[in-house]
Amino acid sequence: MSLDCPSTCVYLRQARAHEKPRTVDDVDAASVFPEVEVPEQFLREKQELFTGFWFAIRTRARADRNLNDREVIAAIRSLAKSYETRVNSGLHYEPPTASVPQQAVADELQKMVEEYQQTEQKHLGYSRLRDSEVFKGLVFLLRFAEVNTSGRPKSRRFLDWLAEQFPEEKLVASPAESSRIIVP
Repeated sequence: MSLDCPSTCVYLRQARAHEKPRTVDDVDAASVFPEVEVPEQFLREKQELFTGFWFAIRTRARADRNLNDREVIAAIRSLAKSYETRVNSGLHYEPPTASVPQQAVADELQKMVEEYQQTEQKHLGYSRLRDSEVFKGLVFLLRFAEVNTSGRPKSRRFLDWLAEQFPEEKLVASPAESSRIIVP
């Protein structure tokens, strides 16, 4: 079997169709901030934030085709720890990331949060997004990514799901679009 994309992608899709999905029990509970509650109401209220997170990760994965789920999850976890420190102590501390791809994902997510806040500032005159909300959003994102990866070292199951949600044509913005964030 050669590794050309069309035939390899077909085999991967077929394998995933028969793969047993991961459950919450398969994830190390201590690594996904079990003490943090993310209510369903929060998910509905911050839908634009989550869309921004998905879009930021998808954009980074499109730029780096070698990126895998494990690196993305590590970047989300690192950024979540940073926001946890910020929320609990007020200190702006960024733990070091293990690799350049992880840092790139963390930077893309942080850039998206800043764009979100700037867009709110522009439209409302102030930013409503609090660090505690970003932290909860990152915790949900981390949990979602952990459950939606196969857990294998080079898995791209989560990234492939994002690729289905944000196909190439949705990623190409027109010159008139200056922001990726939509504020109601």
